[in-house]
Amino acid sequence: MKALFFLRHYNDIDHITPVVHKWVEQGHTCDVVLMGDAQFREDFRVVYLATLDGVNVARIDEILSRMQIFRMRLQKLVLDRNFRSAMPAALIRMCDRVLDTGKRAKFWKKIAHLILERSFAGGAHGVVAFDWISSNSVFPIEFVQMVVATAQGMGLKAVSLPHGDSPHANHLVRVEELKLVPHTKFAAASMFDRIVVPNELCAKRFRPFADSSSIAVLGSPRYCDEWLEKLNSLLPESPLEEDAGKLKIVLFLRKSVFSIFWDEVGRVIQLLAAFPNVQLIVKAHTRGGWRQPLSRNRALRKLENVTFVAADVHSAHLLAWADVVVDIATSVAFEAVKLNKPVLAADYLHAGISTVGRYIPECILHCRDDIYSKVESFINNGCDNFYVEEHRQQFLDNIVDVPDADVLPRYVDLLESQVTT
Repeated sequence: MKALFFLRHYNDIDHITPVVHKWVEQGHTCDVVLMGDAQFREDFRVVYLATLDGVNVARIDEILSRMQIFRMRLQKLVLDRNFRSAMPAALIRMCDRVLDTGKRAKFWKKIAHLILERSFAGGAHGVVAFDWISSNSVFPIEFVQMVVATAQGMGLKAVSLPHGDSPHANHLVRVEELKLVPHTKFAAASMFDRIVVPNELCAKRFRPFADSSSIAVLGSPRYCDEWLEKLNSLLPESPLEEDAGKLKIVLFLRKSVFSIFWDEVGRVIQLLAAFPNVQLIVKAHTRGGWRQPLSRNRALRKLENVTFVAADVHSAHLLAWADVVVDIATSVAFEAVKLNKPVLAADYLHAGISTVGRYIPECILHCRDDIYSKVESFINNGCDNFYVEEHRQQFLDNIVDVPDADVLPRYVDLLESQVTT
């Protein structure tokens, strides 16, 4: 059987690579089309996929002509909400006249046919997979809708696969969210024949907009045991240096659109840096990390035992290095729980409830006193026996290994079920 996977950014690669890996391991073939930055071609996971028999990896600019790429980027720019909000209204109106809805649709249809015929020539059977692209994505939803509609017109099914998880257990998590109503950004997912999610917490996002029968809860491909074992063998050499005499802590940041109390996050960094036996690494978010307020705080960057790393330092390397993870509601903390490394769910640093904290109460930090006491205890007593195993297992059963640890075969089974013969 044949599949076509579209990958847009770092998170797609991180969460969908395990599915591609298992799909090919089961004897199938696929094309992988990279729609994002050219640098993703060198990502170690993409390099791994390219070595597999039955996988053809290509960047979009290796498929389309230069003129088509230029037109695609232009249409993407015209639809980009950040561009539209920054430009004069007169310029936006002119762009909308030159590239109106009809003209854009005609171009999207042309390149959709070109890409799909490349993978499914002569009416070949197969399945097309995107990630959880939403209506407020900077990537043109118009393009995805056209590819999906064209694929369905060719007798192909289209599936939406996870590009992440739900690190929040509550609903209103972004700065501008003030009404307890379904997020319409997820409504676009109704275009797909199947929407795949790792757990019920994620499924709730889509249920108001899609038929229940189209939503499949299959567990986490990124954090399941099978992929973590494989990922460990694929990771390049870590750039991080060990320091056996220090308590190594990692803080993963979020995008600035989330309701995070950034001033207090800065104070926590100062608090941790005051421990002479602590080495702290702060990682920017993989997308939009430069927009975070802490990126402009030069005083924090001068702290001797604090290191800020860019998004290109792999989270898996940081988790392997760390003794403890400080979580401000990021799904990467799920891997730390899997690895049995302490997660300090600093829920008081954001206007939400972390998923880790909801299931594992011993992780929750309510105030600065808590983080000070926890770190002091780790330094004096070590990090073993942190979790109440019943709590940890409840988290894994409900969020990662759903309904059991045999996750990746379920993804392959679903994709196979979408291939019509």
